[in-house]
Amino acid sequence: MSNLDAFDRKILKALQENGRLTNNELGERIGLSPSVCSRRRSSLENLGVIRRYTAELDPAKLGIGIKSIISVSLSNHDERNAERFKTLLSGLPNVQEAYALTGEMDYSIKVVCKDLDALSQFINSTLLPHEAVANVKTTIVLDTLKSTSELPVS
Repeated sequence: MSNLDAFDRKILKALQENGRLTNNELGERIGLSPSVCSRRRSSLENLGVIRRYTAELDPAKLGIGIKSIISVSLSNHDERNAERFKTLLSGLPNVQEAYALTGEMDYSIKVVCKDLDALSQFINSTLLPHEAVANVKTTIVLDTLKSTSELPVS
């Protein structure tokens, strides 16, 4: 969205760092009054630039020990089959991200599980038996070097 001014971008940057900032705190941080910050924040929300506010949780403290990237090939490439796969993914809470791809594989999904047994169960009992899926290739993440949902707004 190209019609964002410098203050809008400062608001977005600050809220990405801490979505719990009050309008008073936001105003102090970027040099605007709380009422102006409130109006601008509301406008950014109404325009859909700010889609939602969320809390970042610690996977280890929730007993989630495995992160994997699973590449998926579909059994056939028609619109109906793709829709079946999309519907499958929408009901799986351990799928965090899913991307349609170009290249050898059709999709890449990021999956979190408690442990290797849970990952095996997910692959063998959920993905592979599904009618839309032909093949999967799984990569287990050893270490996360960078993880962010922040977008460059400057």
